[in-house]
Amino acid sequence: MADEQHDEERPALDPELAARRAAALRLVRQWGDPVLKSRARPVERFDAELRAELEQMGRIMEDAMGIGLAATQLGKLHRTLVYRVEQDSPVIAVVNPTIEWSGDELEIAEEGCLSLQGVLVDVERPLHVRVRAQDEHGEVITIEASGLEARVLQHEIDHLDGVLILERTSREQRKEAMRMLREGGEQAA
Repeated sequence: MADEQHDEERPALDPELAARRAAALRLVRQWGDPVLKSRARPVERFDAELRAELEQMGRIMEDAMGIGLAATQLGKLHRTLVYRVEQDSPVIAVVNPTIEWSGDELEIAEEGCLSLQGVLVDVERPLHVRVRAQDEHGEVITIEASGLEARVLQHEIDHLDGVLILERTSREQRKEAMRMLREGGEQAA
């Protein structure tokens, strides 16, 4: 998930940070890539390779200036995600997540996505969720989240299920976002 701060509101990055961000974003699959519509498979092996993959995902997310990243966004069909909603907090790795419970209270908020560069759409989601998952060692964990943390978890779990924010917004916003994505792709070509 992209940081919700608009690019035009973000202060100019120093050249080194800008280069790291650009390099990280080149690793993130973009709209139109079929892997983004694929459902990830459960992780069964909790080994050094998995931990290294999660660590790499955390670095890519941080360099891309995101607050969440799912394995499918890197072309890996593993049910893994990483996130960090507060700048000074450690990156949290989540394996095989499922939403166990969602509260009835809903909230509409603007969401961006590292796989949909330049797109911000309003998405309605439950304000509170409980996620059952495993950590990088295979230990069962439960995350009770509210607000932005709940939103990020739902966004990234959607990625693991092959669902993009374009499918969670109004028809009008989806059409405008797709127009922007097509125009952006034409300019990049």
